[in-house]
Amino acid sequence: MNTKKKEVNQLEGMILKTNLKQEVYRKAINSFSLLKEVLKELADDYQEKLKDKVDANVLPFYQEKGLFEAEFKIGGDLLIFSMHSNVFVFNREHPIWQLDYIKANPLNSYCGVFNIYNFLADSFKYNRFEDLGYLIARIFVNRENHFFVEGKRQSSELVKDFATDELTKEYLKEIIETAIQYAIDFDLLVPPYDQVKIATVEQMHAEINHSKIQTGKRLGFKFNSDDI
Repeated sequence: MNTKKKEVNQLEGMILKTNLKQEVYRKAINSFSLLKEVLKELADDYQEKLKDKVDANVLPFYQEKGLFEAEFKIGGDLLIFSMHSNVFVFNREHPIWQLDYIKANPLNSYCGVFNIYNFLADSFKYNRFEDLGYLIARIFVNRENHFFVEGKRQSSELVKDFATDELTKEYLKEIIETAIQYAIDFDLLVPPYDQVKIATVEQMHAEINHSKIQTGKRLGFKFNSDDI
């Protein structure tokens, strides 16, 4: 291949990839906006149903935190929904490559990613920066708005319907409610004695002021094995 033809091929490849990633990014932005709508609707619905049954300070609360982030607080739990600004492709061992949908057009494997993290609400309220949060689900969406989800209590067959499922409000509501229920059921455990038996002076000052000794729902939590 001569140098000129090689340069042309490189430019064409660069243009293709750049346009593809912009297409995926725009689709992801639209889908994440839809996710925010679902969160707002769920918060309003839960507030109406729970307002006479629980204390006002533990009612569900939704807050948009910018283009790429939103929060949903319920009781002592805070769920953070975060969209990554970049577009990803999967490693060669991932089951996505076994799908006819991807074999027919590998460009459909490029996805935007939404992460759902579970933190204790008090970790942010009291600025406990050493506290732990956990990734409990993530959603992948491609340029055709096809999606799949992985995470706690989410779909057991990871990419089975990626070729046909499109990310709608109904699917998002199902995913979000599954994540909320998991967070509620995922209780705060007393840490092992040997992990907290020694404390620094700084920790004690912080503990006296705002209960700041490191806290997390599980110490030694493993995403793949610590299911309920």
